[in-house]
Amino acid sequence: MSASLSDKQIQHLYWRTGFGISSLELKYIREFSKQQIIDHLFSKSKQETPLTLDFGDLLKNQRGLSREERKELRKLRNQKMLELNVLWIKQLTETKQVLREKMTLFFHDHFAVRLKTPRASLHLNNVIRKHALGNFGDMLMEVSKSPAMLLFLNNRQNRKNSPNENFAREVMELFTLGIDNGYTEKDIKEAARAFTGWNFNKNGSFVFRKNQHDYESKTFLGKTGNFTGEDIIKILLDQKQTARYITEKIYRHFVNEKINPNHIEELATTFYESNYSLDILMRKIFMSNWFYESQNIGIKIKSPIELIVGISKPFQVVYKDPKVLIYLQRKLNQTLFRPPNVAGWPGGKSWIDNSTLMLRLKLASVTLNSGVIEWHDQNDMEETSMMRQKLYKKMKTRVEKKVKATPNWKSFLTSLQQRDKEELVNFIIQPKLSNGASTIITKLDPSNTKNFIIELMSLPEYQLC
Repeated sequence: MSASLSDKQIQHLYWRTGFGISSLELKYIREFSKQQIIDHLFSKSKQETPLTLDFGDLLKNQRGLSREERKELRKLRNQKMLELNVLWIKQLTETKQVLREKMTLFFHDHFAVRLKTPRASLHLNNVIRKHALGNFGDMLMEVSKSPAMLLFLNNRQNRKNSPNENFAREVMELFTLGIDNGYTEKDIKEAARAFTGWNFNKNGSFVFRKNQHDYESKTFLGKTGNFTGEDIIKILLDQKQTARYITEKIYRHFVNEKINPNHIEELATTFYESNYSLDILMRKIFMSNWFYESQNIGIKIKSPIELIVGISKPFQVVYKDPKVLIYLQRKLNQTLFRPPNVAGWPGGKSWIDNSTLMLRLKLASVTLNSGVIEWHDQNDMEETSMMRQKLYKKMKTRVEKKVKATPNWKSFLTSLQQRDKEELVNFIIQPKLSNGASTIITKLDPSNTKNFIIELMSLPEYQLC
């Protein structure tokens, strides 16, 4: 492969590292070499922008509150969780630090925590963001000591003579080695003893409760010593299987669910030998030739967040009631800060079912044109178009009433560098078109650019990146 990238390859890179690329940015970037494009992406994400939220009354001393006051406090917590969700969606949509936010989104799923505690949830999100392109070992250590993780996996209840194994099990099964990869039930029990005494104070700062810690000798993964929790995490990072597991998970997410064992082994070795540098690992992936091969382009089903942000970002969509973003997340089965369990969202084909598919296909028209698609079909309308008409009519209910959005079409159309039918298709759609989609597109009128774009974004192919 040459040192430059085609438009399709640049779009592929920008969808995997963010939420697509604007027409203006594509015009600017295509003059760069592959190395320059990747350096540009990493440079933009060098800094971090933490999320901030005013917690007000949640910070007050809660002792001695009446039943009614406690009820109001719960309502306030729920409200702040909603605000936190919308705040992050806004940052995902508007940020210039797209790669850092995309990595934060990935690790938000990897370190899946589900709480009704907004302060702890915000703190964890910012911890992940801080390390998202840094050192995985540092991220693992700080995440493990965060109030959110200590709460969610019950490590506050992990005490000498009464160990709680939840965190010890998940740190191996989900965060480092992977299920059944080189550890035993005995290792879990010994690790749990090492994590005894890990807690946090009322300010959310990590504390080590010495009187709750088990100081006796422990044997973990073949090593024996008077281990602390920090020692356990360091031993886990010493295992190359940890580098292999994280690498494979990143590969499935950013490259292809079908892994190439040779690629994984090479990447895992690089990751391990770099002492878990995420910057080095991700650069190696994006600099590789195989990342841009056709079998890796347009084959990933967009997550609900990728779909929502991917529509909102280029059109600078303003929602009359931002809470509709949470409604859409729930309907599409991915609500930020609310993973289904500690394993996170299953992803892939699980994003699509009969209910979510209808909303996915309708989402662009609902968001960008008040639910209206001005069909230009012939009298001898194809059966596929008839089916699509029925599908959209089925959706003309609560969704359209709720999604009151104002897109900036003027800005989008002004910045558009291409108006040719074929060029617009290549710009909007990432995968190769199916025969059915090609047939539909030949019957569409491209003279109305706005409507033509909405129709393209309503095709099943738009669900892929």
